[in-house]
Amino acid sequence: MTSELAEAVVDLAAVTGNVELIGGATSAAVMAVVKADGFGHGAVPAAMAALAGGATWLGVTSAAEALALREAGITAPVLSWLHGPYTDYAALAAAGIDVSVNAADQLHTLVQALGRAPSTTENDKKVPFLSGGPVHVQLKVDTGMSRGGAGADGWPELVSWARKYEREGALAVRGVWSHLATADTSPIGVAAQAAAFAEAVAWARDAGLRPDLLHLANSAAVFTAPRTHYDLVRAGIAVYGVEPVPGRTFGLRPALSLRTHVTLVKRVPAGTGVGYGHDHVTARPTTLALIPLGFADGVPRAAGGRAEVLLGGVRRPLAGRVAMDQCVVDAGDLDVQPGDPVTVLGPGTHGEPTAADWAAWAGTNPHEILTGIGPRVPRRYAPGKERT
Repeated sequence: MTSELAEAVVDLAAVTGNVELIGGATSAAVMAVVKADGFGHGAVPAAMAALAGGATWLGVTSAAEALALREAGITAPVLSWLHGPYTDYAALAAAGIDVSVNAADQLHTLVQALGRAPSTTENDKKVPFLSGGPVHVQLKVDTGMSRGGAGADGWPELVSWARKYEREGALAVRGVWSHLATADTSPIGVAAQAAAFAEAVAWARDAGLRPDLLHLANSAAVFTAPRTHYDLVRAGIAVYGVEPVPGRTFGLRPALSLRTHVTLVKRVPAGTGVGYGHDHVTARPTTLALIPLGFADGVPRAAGGRAEVLLGGVRRPLAGRVAMDQCVVDAGDLDVQPGDPVTVLGPGTHGEPTAADWAAWAGTNPHEILTGIGPRVPRRYAPGKERT
Protein backbone atom coordinates (compact mmCIF):
# COMPACT_ATOMS: atom_id res chain seq x y z
CA MET A 1 0.00 0.00 0.00
CA THR A 2 1.18 3.50 -0.82
CA SER A 3 -0.89 5.24 1.86
CA GLU A 4 -0.03 5.26 5.55
CA LEU A 5 -3.59 4.38 6.57
CA ALA A 6 -5.81 3.50 3.61
CA GLU A 7 -6.31 3.90 -0.11
CA ALA A 8 -8.98 3.58 -2.75
CA VAL A 9 -7.65 1.69 -5.74
CA VAL A 10 -9.43 2.54 -9.01
CA ASP A 11 -9.23 0.05 -11.86
CA LEU A 12 -9.39 2.30 -14.91
CA ALA A 13 -9.50 -0.71 -17.24
CA ALA A 14 -12.76 -1.68 -15.54
CA VAL A 15 -14.21 1.77 -16.29
CA THR A 16 -13.18 1.45 -19.92
CA GLY A 17 -14.58 -2.05 -20.16
CA ASN A 18 -17.88 -1.02 -18.59
CA VAL A 19 -18.30 1.77 -21.12
CA GLU A 20 -17.54 -0.67 -23.93
CA LEU A 21 -20.23 -2.98 -22.56
CA ILE A 22 -22.70 -0.10 -22.33
CA GLY A 23 -21.90 0.91 -25.90
CA GLY A 24 -22.53 -2.64 -27.04
CA ALA A 25 -26.03 -2.53 -25.56
CA THR A 26 -27.19 0.42 -27.66
CA SER A 27 -26.93 1.98 -31.08
CA ALA A 28 -26.95 5.44 -29.47
CA ALA A 29 -23.92 7.46 -28.45
CA VAL A 30 -22.80 7.17 -24.81
CA MET A 31 -22.46 9.96 -22.28
CA ALA A 32 -20.37 8.97 -19.25
CA VAL A 33 -21.52 10.84 -16.17
CA VAL A 34 -18.50 11.93 -14.12
CA LYS A 35 -20.22 14.21 -11.60
CA ALA A 36 -19.35 14.06 -7.89
CA ASP A 37 -15.68 13.53 -8.73
CA GLY A 38 -16.52 10.63 -10.97
CA PHE A 39 -18.76 8.99 -8.33
CA GLY A 40 -15.77 9.12 -5.99
CA HIS A 41 -13.37 7.55 -8.49
CA GLY A 42 -11.76 10.81 -9.68
CA ALA A 43 -13.47 12.80 -12.41
CA VAL A 44 -10.55 13.33 -14.76
CA PRO A 45 -9.12 9.77 -14.71
CA ALA A 46 -12.64 8.34 -14.96
CA ALA A 47 -13.48 10.64 -17.87
CA MET A 48 -10.36 9.67 -19.78
CA ALA A 49 -11.00 5.96 -19.17
CA ALA A 50 -14.61 6.35 -20.29
CA LEU A 51 -13.57 8.15 -23.48
CA ALA A 52 -11.12 5.32 -24.14
CA GLY A 53 -14.08 2.95 -23.91
CA GLY A 54 -16.03 4.80 -26.58
CA ALA A 55 -17.98 7.46 -24.68
CA THR A 56 -18.33 10.59 -26.79
CA TRP A 57 -19.96 12.85 -24.19
CA LEU A 58 -19.31 13.59 -20.53
CA GLY A 59 -21.95 14.70 -18.02
CA VAL A 60 -21.46 16.76 -14.86
CA THR A 61 -23.60 18.63 -12.38
CA SER A 62 -21.92 21.99 -12.01
CA ALA A 63 -19.93 24.65 -13.80
CA ALA A 64 -16.95 23.93 -11.52
CA GLU A 65 -16.98 20.26 -12.46
CA ALA A 66 -17.25 21.07 -16.16
CA LEU A 67 -14.45 23.63 -16.13
CA ALA A 68 -12.18 21.25 -14.21
CA LEU A 69 -12.42 18.80 -17.11
CA ARG A 70 -11.41 21.52 -19.56
CA GLU A 71 -8.53 22.61 -17.33
CA ALA A 72 -7.30 19.02 -17.42
CA GLY A 73 -7.15 19.21 -21.22
CA ILE A 74 -10.29 17.22 -22.00
CA THR A 75 -11.96 18.62 -25.13
CA ALA A 76 -14.80 16.10 -25.50
CA PRO A 77 -18.36 17.49 -25.44
CA VAL A 78 -19.58 18.13 -21.89
CA LEU A 79 -23.10 18.79 -20.58
CA SER A 80 -23.50 20.58 -17.24
CA TRP A 81 -27.02 20.55 -15.80
CA LEU A 82 -27.43 22.19 -12.41
CA HIS A 83 -27.01 25.96 -12.27
CA GLY A 84 -28.15 28.84 -10.13
CA PRO A 85 -28.57 32.56 -10.74
CA TYR A 86 -24.88 33.19 -10.01
CA THR A 87 -23.44 30.61 -12.40
CA ASP A 88 -20.59 31.93 -14.54
CA TYR A 89 -22.27 31.26 -17.87
CA ALA A 90 -19.61 33.24 -19.72
CA ALA A 91 -16.93 30.83 -18.52
CA LEU A 92 -19.04 27.86 -19.60
CA ALA A 93 -19.64 29.38 -23.01
CA ALA A 94 -15.95 30.19 -23.48
CA ALA A 95 -15.05 26.61 -22.61
CA GLY A 96 -17.59 25.16 -25.03
CA ILE A 97 -19.69 23.53 -22.31
CA ASP A 98 -23.30 22.68 -23.16
CA VAL A 99 -25.61 24.22 -20.57
CA SER A 100 -28.82 22.53 -19.51
CA VAL A 101 -31.73 24.93 -19.04
CA ASN A 102 -34.77 24.18 -16.86
CA ALA A 103 -36.99 27.24 -17.27
CA ALA A 104 -37.51 30.44 -19.23
CA ASP A 105 -36.23 32.57 -16.36
CA GLN A 106 -32.99 30.63 -16.33
CA LEU A 107 -32.69 31.06 -20.08
CA HIS A 108 -33.09 34.84 -19.72
CA THR A 109 -30.39 34.90 -17.03
CA LEU A 110 -28.02 32.96 -19.26
CA VAL A 111 -28.50 35.24 -22.27
CA GLN A 112 -28.16 38.38 -20.17
CA ALA A 113 -25.01 37.03 -18.50
CA LEU A 114 -23.37 36.41 -21.87
CA GLY A 115 -24.32 39.77 -23.33
CA ARG A 116 -22.50 39.21 -26.62
CA ALA A 117 -23.20 38.41 -30.22
CA PRO A 118 -21.89 35.23 -31.83
CA SER A 119 -18.34 35.31 -33.08
CA THR A 120 -17.44 34.22 -36.59
CA THR A 121 -13.66 34.52 -36.51
CA GLU A 122 -11.61 31.75 -38.01
CA ASN A 123 -9.82 31.28 -34.70
CA ASP A 124 -13.07 30.15 -33.10
CA LYS A 125 -13.32 27.26 -35.53
CA LYS A 126 -9.91 25.73 -34.89
CA VAL A 127 -10.70 23.83 -31.68
CA PRO A 128 -13.83 21.64 -31.69
CA PHE A 129 -16.37 22.47 -28.97
CA LEU A 130 -14.32 25.49 -27.84
CA SER A 131 -15.73 28.22 -30.06
CA GLY A 132 -16.70 31.72 -29.12
CA GLY A 133 -20.01 31.42 -30.95
CA PRO A 134 -23.47 31.02 -29.47
CA VAL A 135 -23.58 28.95 -26.33
CA HIS A 136 -25.06 25.51 -26.87
CA VAL A 137 -27.99 24.78 -24.60
CA GLN A 138 -29.97 21.62 -23.95
CA LEU A 139 -33.52 22.07 -22.76
CA LYS A 140 -34.64 19.80 -19.95
CA VAL A 141 -38.28 18.79 -19.62
CA ASP A 142 -39.77 17.28 -16.46
CA THR A 143 -41.55 14.12 -17.60
CA GLY A 144 -42.44 12.81 -14.16
CA MET A 145 -39.42 13.12 -11.88
CA SER A 146 -40.80 16.35 -10.38
CA ARG A 147 -37.27 17.58 -9.96
CA GLY A 148 -35.22 19.46 -12.58
CA GLY A 149 -36.71 20.45 -15.92
CA ALA A 150 -39.65 22.48 -17.12
CA GLY A 151 -43.05 21.03 -16.30
CA ALA A 152 -45.96 20.88 -18.71
CA ASP A 153 -47.02 24.41 -17.79
CA GLY A 154 -43.56 25.90 -18.31
CA TRP A 155 -42.35 23.91 -21.33
CA PRO A 156 -44.15 25.96 -24.03
CA GLU A 157 -42.71 29.20 -22.66
CA LEU A 158 -39.18 27.77 -22.45
CA VAL A 159 -39.37 26.43 -25.99
CA SER A 160 -40.75 29.69 -27.36
CA TRP A 161 -38.01 31.81 -25.80
CA ALA A 162 -35.31 29.33 -26.81
CA ARG A 163 -36.44 29.55 -30.43
CA LYS A 164 -36.50 33.37 -30.27
CA TYR A 165 -32.97 33.56 -28.85
CA GLU A 166 -31.78 30.99 -31.36
CA ARG A 167 -33.10 33.07 -34.28
CA GLU A 168 -31.28 36.08 -32.84
CA GLY A 169 -28.01 34.13 -32.69
CA ALA A 170 -27.66 34.30 -28.90
CA LEU A 171 -27.67 30.53 -28.47
CA ALA A 172 -28.09 27.24 -30.27
CA VAL A 173 -30.40 24.51 -28.97
CA ARG A 174 -28.40 21.31 -29.31
CA GLY A 175 -30.53 18.95 -27.26
CA VAL A 176 -33.76 18.11 -25.47
CA TRP A 177 -33.61 15.72 -22.55
CA SER A 178 -35.25 14.38 -19.43
CA HIS A 179 -34.50 11.95 -16.61
CA LEU A 180 -36.21 8.68 -15.72
CA ALA A 181 -37.48 8.08 -12.20
CA THR A 182 -38.22 4.33 -12.21
CA ALA A 183 -36.08 2.68 -14.91
CA ASP A 184 -34.71 0.23 -12.32
CA THR A 185 -38.13 -0.78 -10.98
CA SER A 186 -41.14 0.06 -13.16
CA PRO A 187 -41.53 -0.40 -16.93
CA ILE A 188 -44.96 1.24 -16.65
CA GLY A 189 -43.42 4.37 -15.21
CA VAL A 190 -40.80 4.41 -17.97
CA ALA A 191 -43.50 4.12 -20.64
CA ALA A 192 -45.42 7.04 -19.16
CA GLN A 193 -42.31 9.23 -19.07
CA ALA A 194 -41.33 8.20 -22.60
CA ALA A 195 -44.76 9.28 -23.84
CA ALA A 196 -44.45 12.63 -22.07
CA PHE A 197 -40.98 13.09 -23.54
CA ALA A 198 -42.18 12.37 -27.07
CA GLU A 199 -44.93 14.97 -26.61
CA ALA A 200 -42.42 17.56 -25.39
CA VAL A 201 -40.10 16.87 -28.33
CA ALA A 202 -43.00 17.27 -30.76
CA TRP A 203 -43.87 20.61 -29.17
CA ALA A 204 -40.26 21.80 -29.54
CA ARG A 205 -40.16 20.79 -33.19
CA ASP A 206 -43.48 22.47 -33.89
CA ALA A 207 -41.94 25.65 -32.45
CA GLY A 208 -39.12 25.42 -34.97
CA LEU A 209 -36.36 23.87 -32.88
CA ARG A 210 -34.24 21.16 -34.50
CA PRO A 211 -32.13 19.64 -31.71
CA ASP A 212 -29.40 17.23 -32.75
CA LEU A 213 -29.60 15.24 -29.51
CA LEU A 214 -32.55 13.67 -27.74
CA HIS A 215 -31.72 11.74 -24.58
CA LEU A 216 -33.73 10.12 -21.83
CA ALA A 217 -32.09 6.81 -20.83
CA ASN A 218 -30.03 6.40 -17.66
CA SER A 219 -27.91 3.40 -16.62
CA ALA A 220 -30.85 1.12 -15.92
CA ALA A 221 -32.64 2.07 -19.13
CA VAL A 222 -29.53 1.29 -21.18
CA PHE A 223 -30.16 -2.39 -20.44
CA THR A 224 -33.93 -2.51 -19.98
CA ALA A 225 -35.63 0.15 -22.13
CA PRO A 226 -34.15 0.39 -25.64
CA ARG A 227 -37.02 2.58 -26.87
CA THR A 228 -35.71 5.35 -24.60
CA HIS A 229 -32.23 5.44 -26.13
CA TYR A 230 -32.83 8.05 -28.84
CA ASP A 231 -29.51 9.69 -29.85
CA LEU A 232 -27.63 9.42 -26.56
CA VAL A 233 -27.72 7.38 -23.36
CA ARG A 234 -26.46 8.81 -20.08
CA ALA A 235 -24.67 6.17 -18.03
CA GLY A 236 -23.77 7.00 -14.46
CA ILE A 237 -23.41 4.25 -11.87
CA ALA A 238 -22.99 1.57 -14.57
CA VAL A 239 -19.78 3.24 -15.75
CA TYR A 240 -18.28 2.39 -12.36
CA GLY A 241 -19.39 -1.23 -12.43
CA VAL A 242 -22.45 -1.25 -10.19
CA GLU A 243 -25.35 -3.21 -11.66
CA PRO A 244 -28.19 -0.68 -12.04
CA VAL A 245 -31.19 -3.03 -11.84
CA PRO A 246 -31.76 -4.92 -8.57
CA GLY A 247 -31.54 -8.67 -9.02
CA ARG A 248 -30.09 -8.53 -12.54
CA THR A 249 -26.51 -8.67 -13.79
CA PHE A 250 -25.23 -7.43 -17.12
CA GLY A 251 -21.51 -8.14 -16.79
CA LEU A 252 -20.33 -4.85 -15.33
CA ARG A 253 -17.15 -4.85 -13.26
CA PRO A 254 -16.82 -2.66 -10.13
CA ALA A 255 -13.86 -0.34 -10.50
CA LEU A 256 -13.07 0.73 -6.94
CA SER A 257 -11.59 -1.13 -3.99
CA LEU A 258 -11.24 0.43 -0.54
CA ARG A 259 -8.28 -1.04 1.32
CA THR A 260 -6.62 -0.51 4.66
CA HIS A 261 -4.69 -2.52 7.23
CA VAL A 262 -4.87 -3.50 10.86
CA THR A 263 -3.25 -0.97 13.18
CA LEU A 264 -3.80 -2.65 16.57
CA VAL A 265 -4.71 -6.12 17.81
CA LYS A 266 -5.95 -7.13 21.25
CA ARG A 267 -7.32 -10.32 22.74
CA VAL A 268 -10.33 -9.73 25.01
CA PRO A 269 -12.48 -11.94 27.22
CA ALA A 270 -16.18 -12.57 26.92
CA GLY A 271 -18.29 -9.71 28.20
CA THR A 272 -16.06 -6.95 26.82
CA GLY A 273 -17.90 -3.85 25.64
CA VAL A 274 -16.68 -2.40 22.34
CA GLY A 275 -16.90 1.23 21.22
CA TYR A 276 -19.22 4.07 22.14
CA GLY A 277 -22.23 3.05 24.21
CA HIS A 278 -21.04 -0.55 24.38
CA ASP A 279 -23.68 -1.46 21.80
CA HIS A 280 -21.60 -4.57 21.18
CA VAL A 281 -20.48 -6.87 23.98
CA THR A 282 -18.35 -9.89 23.13
CA ALA A 283 -20.12 -13.21 23.66
CA ARG A 284 -16.87 -15.18 23.94
CA PRO A 285 -13.13 -14.59 24.09
CA THR A 286 -12.13 -13.05 20.77
CA THR A 287 -9.53 -10.99 18.94
CA LEU A 288 -10.35 -7.39 18.11
CA ALA A 289 -8.59 -5.69 15.20
CA LEU A 290 -8.60 -1.91 14.85
CA ILE A 291 -8.73 -0.41 11.34
CA PRO A 292 -8.13 3.30 10.60
CA LEU A 293 -11.26 4.12 8.62
CA GLY A 294 -14.45 5.67 9.94
CA PHE A 295 -17.47 7.63 8.88
CA ALA A 296 -15.31 10.65 7.99
CA ASP A 297 -13.75 8.42 5.34
CA GLY A 298 -17.00 7.02 3.99
CA VAL A 299 -17.61 3.98 6.18
CA PRO A 300 -21.32 4.54 6.95
CA ARG A 301 -22.16 4.74 10.62
CA ALA A 302 -25.57 3.27 9.85
CA ALA A 303 -23.93 -0.01 8.82
CA GLY A 304 -22.63 -0.69 12.31
CA GLY A 305 -23.76 -4.03 13.67
CA ARG A 306 -24.27 -5.49 10.19
CA ALA A 307 -21.21 -4.71 8.08
CA GLU A 308 -18.30 -7.01 7.33
CA VAL A 309 -14.81 -6.65 5.89
CA LEU A 310 -12.37 -9.11 4.34
CA LEU A 311 -9.59 -9.99 6.78
CA GLY A 312 -7.32 -12.99 6.49
CA GLY A 313 -9.20 -14.18 3.42
CA VAL A 314 -12.54 -14.38 5.20
CA ARG A 315 -15.32 -11.97 6.04
CA ARG A 316 -15.37 -10.76 9.60
CA PRO A 317 -17.99 -8.48 11.20
CA LEU A 318 -17.51 -5.00 12.55
CA ALA A 319 -17.95 -4.83 16.31
CA GLY A 320 -19.59 -1.79 17.87
CA ARG A 321 -20.30 1.60 16.37
CA VAL A 322 -18.36 3.03 13.46
CA ALA A 323 -16.43 6.03 14.80
CA MET A 324 -15.25 9.08 12.90
CA ASP A 325 -11.75 7.78 12.18
CA GLN A 326 -11.77 4.09 13.02
CA CYS A 327 -13.76 0.96 13.58
CA VAL A 328 -13.21 -2.42 15.18
CA VAL A 329 -13.34 -5.81 13.50
CA ASP A 330 -14.19 -8.93 15.45
CA ALA A 331 -11.49 -11.24 14.11
CA GLY A 332 -12.58 -14.24 16.20
CA ASP A 333 -9.70 -16.69 16.51
CA LEU A 334 -7.85 -15.56 13.39
CA ASP A 335 -4.11 -15.07 13.75
CA VAL A 336 -4.08 -11.34 13.08
CA GLN A 337 -1.12 -8.99 13.25
CA PRO A 338 -0.76 -5.22 12.86
CA GLY A 339 -0.18 -4.46 9.19
CA ASP A 340 -2.39 -7.27 7.91
CA PRO A 341 -4.40 -6.12 4.86
CA VAL A 342 -8.12 -5.44 5.09
CA THR A 343 -10.44 -4.96 2.12
CA VAL A 344 -13.44 -2.90 3.09
CA LEU A 345 -15.10 -3.10 -0.30
CA GLY A 346 -14.22 -4.16 -3.82
CA PRO A 347 -15.50 -6.07 -6.84
CA GLY A 348 -16.40 -9.10 -4.73
CA THR A 349 -14.22 -11.46 -6.73
CA HIS A 350 -12.24 -12.56 -3.67
CA GLY A 351 -15.13 -12.66 -1.24
CA GLU A 352 -14.87 -9.03 -0.15
CA PRO A 353 -18.02 -6.95 0.33
CA THR A 354 -19.15 -4.81 -2.59
CA ALA A 355 -20.54 -1.29 -2.64
CA ALA A 356 -23.96 -2.91 -3.05
CA ASP A 357 -23.39 -4.93 0.14
CA TRP A 358 -22.51 -1.80 2.07
CA ALA A 359 -25.53 -0.02 0.64
CA ALA A 360 -27.79 -2.80 1.89
CA TRP A 361 -26.22 -2.69 5.36
CA ALA A 362 -26.54 1.09 5.55
CA GLY A 363 -30.01 1.33 4.01
CA THR A 364 -28.86 3.45 1.09
CA ASN A 365 -27.65 3.00 -2.50
CA PRO A 366 -24.19 2.21 -3.88
CA HIS A 367 -23.95 5.76 -5.24
CA GLU A 368 -23.83 7.15 -1.69
CA ILE A 369 -21.27 4.57 -0.61
CA LEU A 370 -18.88 5.36 -3.48
CA THR A 371 -19.26 9.14 -3.40
CA GLY A 372 -18.93 9.13 0.38
CA ILE A 373 -15.34 7.88 0.39
CA GLY A 374 -13.71 11.01 1.75
CA PRO A 375 -10.73 13.06 0.60
CA ARG A 376 -8.54 11.68 3.41
CA VAL A 377 -8.45 8.45 1.44
CA PRO A 378 -6.00 8.86 -1.47
CA ARG A 379 -6.89 7.36 -4.83
CA ARG A 380 -4.42 5.11 -6.60
CA TYR A 381 -5.04 4.30 -10.23
CA ALA A 382 -4.44 0.98 -11.86
CA PRO A 383 -3.70 1.77 -15.51
CA GLY A 384 -6.42 1.48 -18.13
CA LYS A 385 -6.34 1.07 -21.88
CA GLU A 386 -4.80 3.73 -24.04
CA ARG A 387 -7.34 5.74 -26.00
CA THR A 388 -7.13 5.09 -29.74
